[in-house]
Amino acid sequence: MSSVRKAVYERQGEADAATAGSGKKASGEQRAPRLAVIGPVAPPAGGMANQTRQLVELWRAEGLGVDLVPVNPPYRPAWIGRMRGVRALVRLLFYIPVVWRTLDRVDVAHIMANSGWSWFLFAVPPLVLGRLKRVACIVNYRGGCAGEFLDRFGWAAKPFMRCADAIVVPSGFLREIFASYGLTVRVVPNIIDTERFRWREPPAVRRLNPRIVVTRHLELIYDVATAVRAFQLVHQQVPGATLTIAGAGPELPALERLAAELGLGDAVTFTGSLSVERMAELYHGADIMLNTSRVDNMPNSILEALASGVPVVSTKVGGIPYMVRDKETALLIEPGDVEAAATAVLRVLNDRALAVGLAQRGRQVAVQYTWQAVRRQWLSLYHRVLGWEV
Repeated sequence: MSSVRKAVYERQGEADAATAGSGKKASGEQRAPRLAVIGPVAPPAGGMANQTRQLVELWRAEGLGVDLVPVNPPYRPAWIGRMRGVRALVRLLFYIPVVWRTLDRVDVAHIMANSGWSWFLFAVPPLVLGRLKRVACIVNYRGGCAGEFLDRFGWAAKPFMRCADAIVVPSGFLREIFASYGLTVRVVPNIIDTERFRWREPPAVRRLNPRIVVTRHLELIYDVATAVRAFQLVHQQVPGATLTIAGAGPELPALERLAAELGLGDAVTFTGSLSVERMAELYHGADIMLNTSRVDNMPNSILEALASGVPVVSTKVGGIPYMVRDKETALLIEPGDVEAAATAVLRVLNDRALAVGLAQRGRQVAVQYTWQAVRRQWLSLYHRVLGWEV
C-alpha cells in the first residue's frame, strides 16, 4: 500500500471513530474526500481563476469539504506588488505555511497549474509538501504554452510532475503535447455554468446594428488588436455595428489608441473586467463572439458563447480545433489574418441560416462541459488516487 493511501485510510479511520455511534455513518461506509483546491482567484479575472472559483463553489454546494488556497492573494502592504522579484518571494513566504497547514486536514490536493515561473512558484511547493504529508496530489495543468515550457524547462519540471498521483489537462490538445514528452495525462474538460450562461431561444443575429463581443484578458498572446482591425472592415460595410471588448490587462492603452486611430469612436466600448453575472448579460445581448488569440488551450470565453447561443468566429490555434469544428460549430480562421476575421464575421451577419446552425450545434458542444457531465469524472479520479475504487 502506498504511503499516500495508507495515510488516507488512517484519516478515514479517525473520521469513522469520531462519528461512531452517532448514526450519521454506517460501518464501512465511504466518506466523501476532503479537498484542497490550490489556484488563482480573481482579480484579475481569467480562465484559470474562473475554473478555480467554479470548482470550489460547485463542490461546496454539494456538501463536499473544500479548502481554497489562493496563489495570488492581495499584497500587503500594496506597494510590495510593484517590486518585481521581491513580491514573488514575499508571496511564497506566506503561501508555503498556508499550504502546509491546509494539507493536514485534506485527502486530496487539487493543484491548478500553468506554464512558466508560475509552475515552480505555486505548483511545485504543494507537490513537495504533499509528498511529505502523504496527501494525494492532482496537477490540473492548463495553458496554451505547455509545449514551449516543456521544451525549455522540462528537465526541471518533469521530475516534479511525476511526483503527482495524476496529471489532468482540459483538452486533447494538451494530452498530445504531454504525451510527446513521455508524460501520461487524463483529460477532464473545463466547466461551463449553464445556470448563468443560459441558452437564448431563438438565436438571432441583427444585420443592421449587430453587437460583436471580445471577451479576453488584454495581453499580446490574445491579439485583440487583430479583432479591432477586423472590426474596422466590418464597420465600413455595416455602420451600425458595435464592438464591446470585455477584459482588462496591459494592452488596454494600446488598444484604445488603435481604436481612436482607426476612427472607430463610440463604435468600440472597453468595459474592463466584468463580473460573471455581467458577462452573462453581455453574451445575451451579443450577436457574434470574436476570438483572435494566437496562443490558446480551451478558452472559457468560447464555451460561454456556445452555451449562450452566440455564434463564434475564432482563430484555430492550440486546443480550439479540439473544441469546435470549422463551419459546423464555429467559423475558424488563421491567427493574425485581419481580412479573414472580418470576412467570417460578415458571413455570419449576412447568412441567418448559418448563424442559427452554428448556435444550435454549438449548444450541443456546450452540454459536454456542464457540471453534471464533468463532476463524475473528477469524483472518480479523486477516488482512484485515494484507492477508494470499488
